[in-house]
Amino acid sequence: MEEMEEELKCPVCGSFYREPIILPCSHNICQACARNILVQTPESESPQSRRASGSGVSDYDYLDLDKMSLYSEADSGYGSYGGFASAPTTPCQKSPNGVRVFPPAMPPPATHLSPALASVPRNSCITCPQCHRSLILDDRGLRGFPKNRVLEGVIDRYQQSKAAALKCQLCEKAPKEATVMCEQCDVFYCDPCRLRCHPPRGPLAKHRLVPPAQGRVSRRLSPRKVSTCTDHELENHSMYCVQCKMPVCYQCLEEGKHSSHEVKALGAMWKLHKSQLSQALNGLSDRAKEAKEFLVQLRNMVQQIQENSVEFEACLVAQCDALIDALNRRKAQLLARVNKEHEHKLKVVRDQISHCTVKLRQTTGLMEYCLEVIKENDPSGFLQISDALIRRVHLTEDQWGKGTLTPRMTTDFDLSLDNSPLLQSIHQLDFVQMKASSPVPATPILQLEDCCTHNNSATLSWKQPPLSTVPAEGYILELDDGNGGQFREVYVGKETMCTVDGLHFNSTYNARIKAFNKMGVSQYSKTLVLQTSEVDIKKLLAVAWFAFDPGSAHSDIIFSNDNLTVTCSSYDDRVVLGKTGFSKGVHYWELTVDRYDNHPDPAFGVARIDVMKDVMLGKDDKAWAMYVDNNRSWFMHNNSHTNRTEGGITKGATIGVLLDFNRKTLTFFINDEQQGPIAFENVEGLFFPAVSLNRNVQVTLHTGLQVPDFYSSRASIA
Repeated sequence: MEEMEEELKCPVCGSFYREPIILPCSHNICQACARNILVQTPESESPQSRRASGSGVSDYDYLDLDKMSLYSEADSGYGSYGGFASAPTTPCQKSPNGVRVFPPAMPPPATHLSPALASVPRNSCITCPQCHRSLILDDRGLRGFPKNRVLEGVIDRYQQSKAAALKCQLCEKAPKEATVMCEQCDVFYCDPCRLRCHPPRGPLAKHRLVPPAQGRVSRRLSPRKVSTCTDHELENHSMYCVQCKMPVCYQCLEEGKHSSHEVKALGAMWKLHKSQLSQALNGLSDRAKEAKEFLVQLRNMVQQIQENSVEFEACLVAQCDALIDALNRRKAQLLARVNKEHEHKLKVVRDQISHCTVKLRQTTGLMEYCLEVIKENDPSGFLQISDALIRRVHLTEDQWGKGTLTPRMTTDFDLSLDNSPLLQSIHQLDFVQMKASSPVPATPILQLEDCCTHNNSATLSWKQPPLSTVPAEGYILELDDGNGGQFREVYVGKETMCTVDGLHFNSTYNARIKAFNKMGVSQYSKTLVLQTSEVDIKKLLAVAWFAFDPGSAHSDIIFSNDNLTVTCSSYDDRVVLGKTGFSKGVHYWELTVDRYDNHPDPAFGVARIDVMKDVMLGKDDKAWAMYVDNNRSWFMHNNSHTNRTEGGITKGATIGVLLDFNRKTLTFFINDEQQGPIAFENVEGLFFPAVSLNRNVQVTLHTGLQVPDFYSSRASIA
C-alpha cells in the first residue's frame, strides 16, 4: 500500500488529508488548506453581481485566467492578484510538496456568523492546486463543497495499517521508534523529531501529546462521519442525480435544483459504479502487469548492456593491442634495416680508412726514402736509381688520383619512412557501424504446444516476445543433422511456422530459431529437441504416411482426395513428388491407376527434390523411374533406358515401389508381381516418391503399407 500514499496526501500541505473536500474539478484538498489559499475578489467578480447582470449560470463561476493571472508563469506557483486593494501582499510560501500557497489571511472582524463562515471572506475565490482552475465561492463558502468521506475512510485504514509499526513519521532515513503522538497533528514523533518539529511553545504548546499506543487506539475509535447533503446539512444522501452525477437528498428532489432531473437509487448506482470501476481496474491491472514485465525487461537490458559493454571494450582493447603489436613488429623490422644500413656504412668507411692508412704509410715511407737519396753526393750512384724512384713517385701520385681521396659512403641514411598513410589510417580508425537507436530484434520464443513431428517431418512454430518493441524482418530456422552435428539453415523468411520434410526416421534433431532485421540478428532461442518416427527394429522397416506435395509439383498437376489423387491438365508429362523424403530404412507404397486412356506411358519411382518437373520422370540425373505402357515397361535414369520387360498396365492396375536403403536398391511391382529385375542399385541419399503423367492418366497414392511378405522373407533369407 506504500505506493498509494501519494494519493492520500494534500497537494498543499503535503500531509494526509484532514477533512478533505471535493472541488468541482474532482480534485481534493484539506478544508483548512482551502481556507489558507482563498483569495478575495472585487465586487464586480462576485457571483451575486454576475447573477444580477445575467451572466451567472452556475453556483460556482470559473475565473478567466487571462484576467486574473492566478497562475504565475515566473515561478510556476500561485501569486497574488495585481491591482486589487484587497489582495494579500505578503509573499507566498511553499508547501512541503512544492506547491506555493498564500499565508493565512488576517482574521476578519468578529461577526455573528459561525466560525466556518467567519473564516471565509466574502467574494472569495479558490484555485485548485493541481489543475489551477479558479472559481468564485457563493454564499455557502467552503460548506458548498461535498466532503470526501470515502477518502477519509481510506486514510484511516491506511494509517491504522502503518501505525502498527509505531515508527516516527518525520525521520528522513531509518525511522526511529515513536515515543509520542500529537492528537491535533495526527503525527507520531520520536524524541529528536519532536524537539525539532513540535517544540512545546507557541501554538504547539496547547497540543496534546499521548503515547503511541494510545494514539493508535484513538484513531481506530474515531467515529466514521456520515455524508450529508451540501445544500441541506441535516439531510443524508439518499438518491443519485444522473444529470449532475452527484448524490442528493430528498429535499433536493422536492424543492432544489434537482427536482426535474432523472434520479436513481443510491444503492443501485453505488453497485453500478463499483462494477464500472472494477472493470476499468481490470484493464489498468493488465497495463500494470505489462509495465512490470517491461521493467524486468529493462533491468535485464541494463545487465545485458553492462555485459556487452565489458565484452565490447575487451574486444576493442584486443583489436588495438593487435594493431600495436603489428606496429611494434614492423618497427622491429624497420630498425633491423636501419641497423643493417648502419653496419654497412661503417664497414665501407672502416675499410676505406684501413686502405688509406696503409697507402699513406707506404707513400710516407717512399717520400722519406727519396729525401734521403737526394742527400747523397754520389752522382753515379744517384743516377743508377733515380729513374726508378721517379717512376715510383709518379706511380704513387697517380694512385692518389681522383676518387682515392673521396669517401666511398655518405654519412646520411638514404631512408625516409613514409608514415603519412598509416597516420591517416589511424586518424580514420573508427567503428564500421555504430550502434543505432533501433537495436536488433528480441530472441524469438518457440511455441512448444505447436511444435510436433510426423513420420520424418518436423513442424516448428515460434513468436516474438509479447513486450518486444523492435520488429523483426524475418527469421532463420536451423537444424542439426540428426546425429549431433553442426546446425544448418533450413528456413529463412517472415513466416512464424515451418514444416521441414525429408528428415531421417528414428532420429533426434535439435532446432533453434533467431530473428533478424537491418541492424543484425538476435540471440538464438532455446534449443528444441525433436524425435522423428521410430523404425521397427525387428524388420528394420518404417511405415510412413504421406501424400503428394502441391508446393513442389508442376503447375499443370491437378490434386484431389486430400492430395492423394493426381492427374494433369497437359498432354505433356508433368512431375509430382511426395511430401515425405526418405534416407533410411525400407519403404513401400503403391499407386492405383484410376484412369488410363489412349495408351500413355506414365512413370513411377523416386527423385531428388530439385528434379525437372516438365519432362518425363527419369529424363535427368535427379530421378530413378520405371515408365510403362499397356504392353511393356522400361527403367530409366539420366535418359538411359534399360531392362525392357513385357507386361503393362490398364485401368485398375496397381504399381508398387519398394525403396530399400538397407540393401541400397529400388524395385518395382505391377499387380503384386515384381516387374523385371532390381531396377537400381547403390541408391543413397534423400529421395522423394515421384510420378510423371499427362492428362490421359489419373492415379491414387496408398501409403502406410507394410513391405510385401515375399520380399520380407527373401530379405530375411538373404
